[in-house]
Amino acid sequence: MRLCNGYEEPLSQKTSYRLSVLDLSPVASGSTSSEALRNTLDLARLADELGYTRYWLAEHHNTQLIASSTPEVMIGHVASVTKRIRVGSGGVMLPNHAPLHVAEAFRVLEALHPGRIDLGLGRAPGTDSLTALALRRSREALSAEDFPQRLDELLAFLGLSSAVRHDGAGDGGFPENHPFEQVRAMPDDVPPPDVWLLGSSDFSSALAAHWRLGFAFAHHINPVLAVRALRDYQENFRPSAGMAKPQALLGVSAVCAETDEKAEVLARPLELTLLRFRQGRSARFPSVEEATNYPYTTEDREIIRYNRQRTFIGSPSSVRARVSELAAQAGVEEIMITTMMHDHADRRRSYELLAEAFGIA
Repeated sequence: MRLCNGYEEPLSQKTSYRLSVLDLSPVASGSTSSEALRNTLDLARLADELGYTRYWLAEHHNTQLIASSTPEVMIGHVASVTKRIRVGSGGVMLPNHAPLHVAEAFRVLEALHPGRIDLGLGRAPGTDSLTALALRRSREALSAEDFPQRLDELLAFLGLSSAVRHDGAGDGGFPENHPFEQVRAMPDDVPPPDVWLLGSSDFSSALAAHWRLGFAFAHHINPVLAVRALRDYQENFRPSAGMAKPQALLGVSAVCAETDEKAEVLARPLELTLLRFRQGRSARFPSVEEATNYPYTTEDREIIRYNRQRTFIGSPSSVRARVSELAAQAGVEEIMITTMMHDHADRRRSYELLAEAFGIA
């Protein structure tokens, strides 16, 4: 059977997948950031009980919509209230931070929660240009052109040398005579966390394959390129001593309810939120009533129709069928789901229904 983009379905198509969570800690209208962060801890406990594989926290700045601005802080709290699930960043926006600081923060997390920490890295600022300037303290640093160099430095601080990444051999750290050769990211007696590159372009796909890192693609940001980027990563990946095979996951947005009709209603606030984002407006996550009564223009509704390709909305069987088809095309075994809903109970229920539909609960 031939699927879109020219890929052919394997003879024995995979019917089960690992599920994971990307949590942005959305702040609902009529609520507070403190409540949003407490909801994150509650959802993490639920995901742990349901059998989700990972729980990643985002980095966003200067927005009323999202409370998660420092993922390393949230990772520590989430790992402390869960027992099994891997916890990580989705992601740390590396251009905003000194590589040494990131390395030390995640070494501390790995020391406290051994074998459960993921370091997901992104290139975007996670905010507007003015806030990025406040974070980076330099207009020259607003460009992400030096991202490969920052990544190289970070991995060296973690004890993963260029030789390890490119040739499959080496002792880790900086090469001889490097200015930072004597600098150690503390604590230095714990193994590094698993490192992932996050992306919505073919640039991150190529970089992850070249440096033999895990790769997570954000379909909810760029649905058109998702299959091609993930396939390219897996095809171009070369085994190393640190990673024998590619680790790829597909990030999707989903709103799930007992019926397609109910899911459509519960998705209205997300549709309004994406519209506001497109228009450069920041606000709390609206309620169903607020979204239903919003005075949409003809152009607004056209944008909403376009954005429908970015989110899977429907009943458990409907969402599973469409997400599974996409995952099969992309050749991945793990799907990371972000769900934005106004009421925390509805968001919990969405993840419960998906866990049941995919057979992990």
